[in-house]
Amino acid sequence: MAGLALDGSNPDVSLLYDINGLAKDAPHWFDRVMEFVGEYGIVIGLALVGLAAWWSVRKRPQDAPSAVAGLMWAPLAAGLALIANIPIRGFVERPRPFRDHQGLEVLVAGKTDFSFVSDHATLTMAVAVGVFMAHRAYGAAAIGLALLEGFCRVYMGVHYPTDVIGGFALGTAVTLLLAPLAMMLLTPLTTAIANSRVGRLIRVEPAAVARGADEACAELAESRSVGGDHGNKDLAA
Repeated sequence: MAGLALDGSNPDVSLLYDINGLAKDAPHWFDRVMEFVGEYGIVIGLALVGLAAWWSVRKRPQDAPSAVAGLMWAPLAAGLALIANIPIRGFVERPRPFRDHQGLEVLVAGKTDFSFVSDHATLTMAVAVGVFMAHRAYGAAAIGLALLEGFCRVYMGVHYPTDVIGGFALGTAVTLLLAPLAMMLLTPLTTAIANSRVGRLIRVEPAAVARGADEACAELAESRSVGGDHGNKDLAA
C-alpha cells in the first residue's frame, strides 16, 4: 500500500505541519532537548516510573504478586507489540513524512524505514497501559509520558499524527488483549518468588514495614529524650 496521506489538504498533513512548525520557531537548544526527549528521554522516564510503581506495589499485603506480575507484563507487552508492528509496516509501506512533503523541520536524520505505525508510540503506550493495570497513579503519569512521546515524534518531523495514533492503538490492544493470558502465567511465578529467599523483590511483609516504622519512632523518641536530658542539665546548672 502507498502512503496514507499525501494531499496537503489532508487533516493529517495539516496537523503535521502545524506541530512541526513549532520546531522552526523554537530556539535551537529547545529542539535539541525535544530530540533527546523524543528519542530516549521518555523511554528512560517510563523505566523510572515503572521502578517507582514496583517499589510501591511491593507494600501491598494481598495483591503484591499480581501487581508485580502486571509490571513485568508491561515491557513484555511492548516487545510483542513491536514485533506485531513489523508486518504492519511492511504491508502499509508508508514513507516518512519528510520524503513526501517539503519544508518540514526534521530533527533526526537517517530515518529510512517506513512510518506507519510509530514504534516509539507503540512501545511507550504499551508500557504505560501495563503500568496503569498495576498502579493507577503511576500509570496515569506513564500514559501522560506516552502522549508526550507521540507529540514529540510529530514535532521532530519523523511521523504523521496518524502514525502516532496507530501506535497508541496497537500498544494498548496488545497489552489489554493478551493481559489475561500473561497474568495467568506470570502471577504464579511472582507468587513463587514472593515465598522464596528473594521474596522482598515481590512483596514486603507488613510486619517488616511496621517494624521499620517502630524503629524509626524509637530512634526519634531516643533523640528527643537525649535532647531533653541536656536541657534539664542546663537548667540545673
